[in-house]
Amino acid sequence: MPTDLTKPQTAYLAGGCFWGMEELVRQIPGVLATEVGYSGGDTPDARYEQVKTGKTGHAESLKVVFDPQQLSYRHLLFEFFRMHNPATRNQQGNDIGTQYRSAIFYLDEEQKHIAEEVINTVDASGEWGAKVITEVVPFKEFYRAEEYHQKYLVKNRGGYTCHYIRRMNLGEKP
Repeated sequence: MPTDLTKPQTAYLAGGCFWGMEELVRQIPGVLATEVGYSGGDTPDARYEQVKTGKTGHAESLKVVFDPQQLSYRHLLFEFFRMHNPATRNQQGNDIGTQYRSAIFYLDEEQKHIAEEVINTVDASGEWGAKVITEVVPFKEFYRAEEYHQKYLVKNRGGYTCHYIRRMNLGEKP
């Protein structure tokens, strides 16, 4: 069933440390809200002290609520691929471990299809110099991270991030 473009939509993404991802995604026109948390693992009610060990299976993730009349899911994913390196396994900058992997947690078959198409387009662009290894997996859960992680870089100006927007031609068509 096609997406209802009159209602806010939600995406769940993982691309390394959630602090930097959240700060960049918050600034994309059409993003209504963001939350950082943990997805993709097996530990119920995951908390940071568990996730940081890399033993829960969870990735530091971002919940993005967006207005599909201003921002398409497809365009959001292209921005996602500009702000983190999707060709490194379990690493972004100095952050190493499965909790820093690249993943798209899709909510339905439409999101899955779009994610796969965008990955194929990004791969074909050759901009990353290696194959995109971002996981495309069904969404299971999102455990909201502790309050001190929410909008961390707003609360802690000058805090650590390895994320930035790369000016790349990833093959996106308007």
